[in-house]
Amino acid sequence: MLRESSQRSEEAVQLSDVTQGLSGQTQLRHADILMQYAEAVVQGEQSQVAAAREAVHRVMGGEALIDAAATIAAFHGFVRIADAIGIPYKTAAAGGDVPEIREQVGVNQFHRVQTDGD
Repeated sequence: MLRESSQRSEEAVQLSDVTQGLSGQTQLRHADILMQYAEAVVQGEQSQVAAAREAVHRVMGGEALIDAAATIAAFHGFVRIADAIGIPYKTAAAGGDVPEIREQVGVNQFHRVQTDGD
């Protein structure tokens, strides 16, 4: 999803930023604010989520906040659904994911991927 949306917007995205933090190679507008929002949601501290949500709204507007919230929720949902029904990572994309992107982003280092099938 991230790769496709970055190609459509013609903004450079460094995929490893997803797991390693912003590197400076990502040219997505407001990447820092969006990253703070996503990280706040993952950490689950309500005051940080509220502050990050307000920053997105203030800088990017209400429609962008809805898009960002929906994207964060979708990514959480995909993982939770797969885990809940027992889909192993290695077959989650029906074997059709791109190994180079998985490596670039750092997905291969995730505990779940390393232990899948054990």
